[in-house]
Amino acid sequence: MAVDRVPVLKRCRSLGIEPMVLGYDKKSRRTLTRSNRKMSEYATQLREKQKAKFIYGVLEKPFRNYYEKADRMKGMTGENLMIMLESRLDNVIFRMAFARTRREARQIVGHKHVTVNGKCVSIPSYLCKAGDVIEIREKSKSLQRYKDIVETTGGRLVPNWVDVDLEGLKGTIKNLPTREEIDVPVNEMLIVELYSK
Repeated sequence: MAVDRVPVLKRCRSLGIEPMVLGYDKKSRRTLTRSNRKMSEYATQLREKQKAKFIYGVLEKPFRNYYEKADRMKGMTGENLMIMLESRLDNVIFRMAFARTRREARQIVGHKHVTVNGKCVSIPSYLCKAGDVIEIREKSKSLQRYKDIVETTGGRLVPNWVDVDLEGLKGTIKNLPTREEIDVPVNEMLIVELYSK
């Protein structure tokens, strides 16, 4: 399995993302020195795609598949793409504050700690639907790890499209998010322009 092992803060600096977007409360002390050269249109589009891939932890091939699927759906391709990325199971776990970062959420799902509608799901890219009930497995709820996570993420803002019971480590997706509800600093139109060349 391919894994991106680039140091997170270094990647955040190079893409111009705040580490808080990924759930990290660290700050990078170094500043990135950029040359005054103007970025080309292609470079700007590529950077937006890299940003989206990095934030959601998706590699190139699955990301392209998401784009193609979003293109076939009704409505705006860019919005469909962002909604699909946001409704991945690992991202939903992160949004529900059952994990500190999306990487940790991916690990929690991969280690079979999560059930969707009562069934164990171990695929981080599983696309959740409106009405899905997502819960940490009964066996895992008593682990110290989740007590620490809830303590850390307790103050985090949970989006309106999910309903969460942090004590019971259980949540429901009320409805799929709209583009306005997704607070990710990515301009999806540039990604669409890049892929439609």
